[in-house]
Amino acid sequence: MGSLETLKVPVMDFTKPGALNPGSPEWDSLKVQVKEALKEYGCFQALYNKVPEELRKALFSAAEELFDLPTHIKKLNVSAQPFRGYIGQNPTVVEGMGVEGAHVFDEVENFTNTFWPQGNPNFSKTIHSFSRQVVELEKMICRMVFESLGVEKYLEKHMDSTDYILKFMKYSPPDQNTASTGPHVGLPSHTDKSTISILYDNEVGGLEIQNKNGDWINVQLSPDTFLVITGDVFHAWSNGLLQSPYHRVTKRGGKETRYSAQLFSTPKEGYLVKVPEELVDEQHPLLFKPFCQSEYTRFCAASHASGKGDATITDYCGI
Repeated sequence: MGSLETLKVPVMDFTKPGALNPGSPEWDSLKVQVKEALKEYGCFQALYNKVPEELRKALFSAAEELFDLPTHIKKLNVSAQPFRGYIGQNPTVVEGMGVEGAHVFDEVENFTNTFWPQGNPNFSKTIHSFSRQVVELEKMICRMVFESLGVEKYLEKHMDSTDYILKFMKYSPPDQNTASTGPHVGLPSHTDKSTISILYDNEVGGLEIQNKNGDWINVQLSPDTFLVITGDVFHAWSNGLLQSPYHRVTKRGGKETRYSAQLFSTPKEGYLVKVPEELVDEQHPLLFKPFCQSEYTRFCAASHASGKGDATITDYCGI
């Protein structure tokens, strides 16, 4: 078994000239690396410089402003979909809030006006601008995956059927009286129920990814890197080719608050996810039945509510 210190998550450079130009040699080289990383690890760090430094700083100022609201106000963040609204019945440990349709300015304005009826233009502009830039990265990664798997004919339909949500998380420092007893779990081990998720944090450590061997890898992002994670939807859609890794947040002492913002791409309500026929053959038999992601998340939520823990995509629609 490896150690947290020696194991690394691959880093992909999206800043190289030509890397973002489909069809260029740099693009073709990078898309192969992306596919291999998602097959082996289910994640990679993306070096990406399209989000200006001042916007990144403004993002975490906005997160602090949001979580500083009274709890009864934060509870106004509700959603018909599980896992998207406010979480934090014990806000001294971890809290979360979700902005649905974060790449659409009117949706962000609606979210903002829920908490600041008088308006908060700077907050809305920050959330929308950041989300739009990260959505562009997500779209490029999807295109690379579809091309590298030889199923690019399905890409346009996939893009048209995709929604986005930006999820903020706040992890307060562990109680200093108990911090010496060892690591404290801020967010338990889980897989994402999305297609792809792209995470950015304020460089306060704690994020860990589990590899195929069961080793936990400590992920420390730099100001210019985003963690790209394959979700259960892409795992099933790819007929098990792309991994959906377990990950968690573990607080190991320190007095800093950890903030993260994670953009999730998901199929729209009612959209049927199917494995492309090109990814099924004698060596790769069909592993998953067609499914709706929204129904899968409800299945997972019911599993949590009943005390059964984190349900898997195989539990839901595996063959």
